[in-house]
Amino acid sequence: MTVKRYELSEAQWEKIAALVPGKAGDPGRTGSDNRLFVNGCLWVLRSGAHWRDMPERYGRWKSVHRRFSRWCHAGVWERILKP
Repeated sequence: MTVKRYELSEAQWEKIAALVPGKAGDPGRTGSDNRLFVNGCLWVLRSGAHWRDMPERYGRWKSVHRRFSRWCHAGVWERILKP
């Protein structure tokens, strides 16, 4: 798998995969592709672009932004970034 600019490598993804909500077996709705979603967020945050300029390969920008906001309010990003 070729890693594109701003995207997580396989090793980086393996470190956080268990920390993200929406995995199979988690209560509630299962995320369609958590890694793709995280990569979309990273693309926006690292590039400095507006959400609406996010490449379509990551999904609909409004859906990604809404989920990003939900994760912010739920403390998911803090849990992922905790050393």
